[in-house]
Amino acid sequence: MADKIPPPTDQLAAVPLDNAGASSSTVHKPWSPSRTRIRSILGRPDGGAGLAGQKVQISGWVKKGRGQGKGTFAFLEVNDGSCAANLQVKVDASVSDLSKLVTTGTSLTIDGCLKIPPQGKATKQKIELSAEKVIDVGTVDQHGKTPYPIPKTKLTLEYLRDHTNFRARTTTMAAVTRIRHKICLAAHVFCDKHDICYIHTPIITTSDCEGAGEMFQVTTLINQSEKLEKDLVKNIELTEAEETLAKVEDRSKIKPGLLLPRKDGEIDYSQDFFARQAYLTVSGQLHAETYACSMGDVYTFGPTFRAEKSHTSRHLAEFWMVEVELAFAGVEEAMNCAEALVKDICKYLLEKCLDDMELMKNVDEACINRLQMIALTSFERVTYTKAITLLKEAVAKGKKFENQVERGIDLASEHERYLTEVLYKKPVIVYNYPKEIKAFYMRLNDDGETVAAFDVLVPKVGELIGGSQREERMDVLMERMEEKGLPIKEYEWYIDLRRHGTVKHSGFGLGLERMLLFATGMDNIRDVIPFPRYPGRADL
Repeated sequence: MADKIPPPTDQLAAVPLDNAGASSSTVHKPWSPSRTRIRSILGRPDGGAGLAGQKVQISGWVKKGRGQGKGTFAFLEVNDGSCAANLQVKVDASVSDLSKLVTTGTSLTIDGCLKIPPQGKATKQKIELSAEKVIDVGTVDQHGKTPYPIPKTKLTLEYLRDHTNFRARTTTMAAVTRIRHKICLAAHVFCDKHDICYIHTPIITTSDCEGAGEMFQVTTLINQSEKLEKDLVKNIELTEAEETLAKVEDRSKIKPGLLLPRKDGEIDYSQDFFARQAYLTVSGQLHAETYACSMGDVYTFGPTFRAEKSHTSRHLAEFWMVEVELAFAGVEEAMNCAEALVKDICKYLLEKCLDDMELMKNVDEACINRLQMIALTSFERVTYTKAITLLKEAVAKGKKFENQVERGIDLASEHERYLTEVLYKKPVIVYNYPKEIKAFYMRLNDDGETVAAFDVLVPKVGELIGGSQREERMDVLMERMEEKGLPIKEYEWYIDLRRHGTVKHSGFGLGLERMLLFATGMDNIRDVIPFPRYPGRADL
């Protein structure tokens, strides 16, 4: 009788080790932070009242501080970033110098005892901390060259973009950050639940996934050229590299860029760091396909880059994408997966992040209703042709769009939002787009005019997901690449996937920042990423 396969386990055998790594009888306790998170106090159903009498240590930053009793004690509202709520801390003057504690922005660590506030006291909290010892204090320089940029007054989002190093200390930006974390976690949980393997695709690439050419180039040639120019202009002793330029007669007239290595009149990238042209990736899709065609279903989750000089509220130069590739799957299965992912993210936020979502109602009172609607509603599915027809009918009835409606256009945000917010009042998946407006890798349909591509459109945002069935037929793929004017030689590795064991496969990419715009109701994409990069701005 064959041995039974032991059930899988994530538990490691408990082998006690001493400090030198040898076995010992010492049992090490699992790690836990020394401080108590404020969320674990105030996030309880009873608001923390059941913890009265317990000794805790908390750390955080003072949001508000005020002296009371003619300077005999002070109340501090302390936040540690774990939740939106602040814990009220009472500190007596005998415990610490109150003048160092009450300033907004001050960081501190305090040991104390949790107590029920006095009856009838005008406080929303059901518990407060009575400080017994102030352990650490990080004061705020109130008279320095650069004053603390986050005062108690209400600040605009535009102002906060100029202070990205501190804006997470504001209530709204902290909530957006925690919601972002939960969306990321929800995507990972969804993929793990469905046995979709997480892979890491490169940030530096030699391929243009979209074929649009709007890519950031990665090169060290400019640095080398600038150094060489400086050496020459200063007339320092010729080095071996400079001897090749000894024929330059007037070194003082050398202009930047003239000393880049050239071959046959073109820049010689064989002398660059990667010995060829390289770029920041616009998508991890092509690389993810290589693993999908070997391991089945995979996904990647990382930053992508577009050198598009757009200043709209919907565009960033650096943004994050969840990109899923499904082997042996057609476009309908990819649409089903994309819909399920969005639904699961919305459900996750409602279950795990409701307190922060309640806070975001101050930005958009309909944000929770949108999540509930998505979680419970089947997405409408219409062809691109039908979508254009519906939009034309709206125009005929007097609806005015800034962008003209005609077959062959890529739907603008106003078109997408009209479909989702006015016509269907729910998410819409538009599929079968004209091949001219979609990428080379999307599978050509039997009509020879459209491709098996789809976009998931949602209210408030418009396009949230873009996907397609990938072209698995090598001859058709190469024809499409020639139509787009792409260099076949640069994509031989991609074509080889069709040459050796080709397989039907499909995939899609979800924009993390757009998902955040949809969930939170924030209007500008620059306010839902910690460090926004866009034309003219790359702070920090």
